[in-house]
Amino acid sequence: MPTATAPSATAGRRTLAVLVLIPTVAALALWIFAWPAARIAPRDLPIGVAGPATAADAVERELGRHEGAFEVHRYDDADDARSAVETREVYGAVVVMPGGTQLLTASAGSPVVAGLLREAVAGQAPADAPVQVTDVVAAPAGDPRGAVFGASLLPLALVGAATGVATVLLGLRGARAVATLAGAAALAGMVGAALADSWLGVLAGDWWAEAGVLGLTVLAIGATFSGLATLLGKPGFGLSALLTILLGNAFSGMSSAPEMLPSGIGTLGQWLPPGAGGSALRSVSAFDGAAAGGPLLVLSLWAAAGLAATALGARRSRAATPSVPTPAPALAG
Repeated sequence: MPTATAPSATAGRRTLAVLVLIPTVAALALWIFAWPAARIAPRDLPIGVAGPATAADAVERELGRHEGAFEVHRYDDADDARSAVETREVYGAVVVMPGGTQLLTASAGSPVVAGLLREAVAGQAPADAPVQVTDVVAAPAGDPRGAVFGASLLPLALVGAATGVATVLLGLRGARAVATLAGAAALAGMVGAALADSWLGVLAGDWWAEAGVLGLTVLAIGATFSGLATLLGKPGFGLSALLTILLGNAFSGMSSAPEMLPSGIGTLGQWLPPGAGGSALRSVSAFDGAAAGGPLLVLSLWAAAGLAATALGARRSRAATPSVPTPAPALAG
């Protein structure tokens, strides 16, 4: 017979578990978000240099004084350098011309990086030889500092998470679950584009392309939640939240740039749905889709894997459920 103290002992263990778990989770979340933000600095940041060989060599040596900060790409002339900025090959370019030096930036790619380049190049130029700064791809007037863009990833992640969790908890399975995830993501993408582009003016590209990227991001996250929960049960929700809400947002680099985060962290973030979604959205909203292929492939892989796990996992679950034989009707005596 269980003793009278058993319920009290169980409650005490649960209380202790909560007291240990909550500070641990808080410390982990603080580390995930605060550590990358506290270590922001350029690391192999792609930047172009163009002009006569002697002058370009001098600029490259000057940039090399910031050890490990810049990855220098050489271009023949100003047109090539401008094209590289417009296609997101580099974040900016220093062009040395007979009449002086010009700095090409793209604040739409990252206002933080554009400011850093102005400080590193134009801010250190001699007073008698100022550097002309040209913002080749300017940030939208509705979001000149990129604050709204950087803050938009977490709501997208939460919408995707809510879609995946609701699909599982409502008992939707197989093709019905897949259709629900895809339909909800498409609607979320259109609503997001209507708010961010049509209303707030923080996006300035093709409306349907923006809606497509927003919807694919929501689908990738929602399918991850649904797929992992279908395969793993409740632990799948926790793993999905870790990947897409905690790590995915903190390591995305969207408030600065992936190359501004600690080594390896920015690269990891671009392989997770929020980082890939943010990069693809930048490309279609300001750069006519340039460099969007890689991020869109990452989103598609996450979405396809999650949808496949949702469909196949549900089918396997049904196959593993033993059928209950129907009792034979009793014969009348």
